[in-house]
Amino acid sequence: MKFVAPGTEIPRDDWGRPLVVPIDGGDPVPYTRCTTYVGAIEDTYKLGRWQQRMVAVGLADRRDLQLAVAAHREDTQRLDAICENAIEAARGRSAATMGTALHAITETHDRGDPVGVLPDEAQRDLDAYIAATTELKPIHIEQFCVLDLLKIGGTPDRIVRYSDGKRYVADLKTGKLDYGYMKIAAQLAVYARSRPYDAATGKRLDPHGAETDRGIVIHLPAGEGVCTLWWIDLLQGWEVVRLCRGVRDKRDVPKRAVLSKIGGPNGVPLPTREPSLAELIVASKTPDAVRELWRRHTSDWNDELTQLAKDHIAELAEQGARP
Repeated sequence: MKFVAPGTEIPRDDWGRPLVVPIDGGDPVPYTRCTTYVGAIEDTYKLGRWQQRMVAVGLADRRDLQLAVAAHREDTQRLDAICENAIEAARGRSAATMGTALHAITETHDRGDPVGVLPDEAQRDLDAYIAATTELKPIHIEQFCVLDLLKIGGTPDRIVRYSDGKRYVADLKTGKLDYGYMKIAAQLAVYARSRPYDAATGKRLDPHGAETDRGIVIHLPAGEGVCTLWWIDLLQGWEVVRLCRGVRDKRDVPKRAVLSKIGGPNGVPLPTREPSLAELIVASKTPDAVRELWRRHTSDWNDELTQLAKDHIAELAEQGARP
C-alpha cells in the first residue's frame, strides 16, 4: 500500500502553535503542540544542568562571546542568543543536528525518493534502519494530526502497517531511551487517538486506524549503525496525558482562588467552596478515614479515586512505620 502524502504546511501563530480550524468551522484557533502538552511529565533537571555545562564550556573557549555577555548583560534576548551560540561552540548541538539529518534521510527513503550519496557513517545508519523496518509499511509520513478533545496538534513520524496486519504509530528516536520514555509514550498515545488534518481545507481526514494500546519506537542512535524496534505502552502513555491535563488545568486557576490577604481593612477571605473527594482523600489522617469517605460517597467513586485512596493509605502506612 502506498503511503498517504502530507498536505499543506500548517500555519502557526507567533508562539509556534499550530492554527487549526475548529471541528464545527470558523476562524483557525491555536492548538497546543503535542510535545508541549505532554512536557508537564518531563524531568528537565538533568537537561538543564547539561545546558549549563555547555554554556560554560562554550564561553570558556570563545573570547568574543565573553565580551558579548559583558556588553549585553541587561538584554535578555541577546543573552539568550549568546547562550545558544555558546552551546553550539561547545558542540552541544551536534547530536541534535545529526538526529535531525537522520529524520530527513529516513523520511526521504520511506517516500521512495533517492537519498543520494551519504557519508559512510550516515549510510551505515540508513542501512540499519532499512534492515530493521522491512516489516513496517508506511501509511502516513509526517502527517499533521489533531486531537480535538484536548485541542492538541502534532505530527507523528509515521503511521505504519506491521506484519500482523495492524496499524501503529511509529516514532523515530536517534538519542538515548534511558530518559524521557514516559513522555514518548504520552506523545504517541495522543497521536494514536488523533485524526489526520488537512490544512488546505481545514477538514479532518479519514481516521488513520492506529492501535491505541501500543505503538512502535524505532531507535536509531546516530552514528552507531544499529537500529532496534521497541513496543511502547500507550495505555500508560494515556494515563500520563490525563495527568498532564490536570496539571495544565491547575495552571489556569486564578490567584484569587489560592491567595488571600490576612486581616486588615483590605483583607479578603478565600472564596468558600466544598472540597473535592480527591482533596478529602489526601487530607485524611488515617486509613479508616479514607475508607469512611468511600462508604459515604460510593455513588460518586471512580477508578481514579480508588487508586488515589490506595496510594494515600500506603503513604500513611509508610509514615507510621518511620521512627
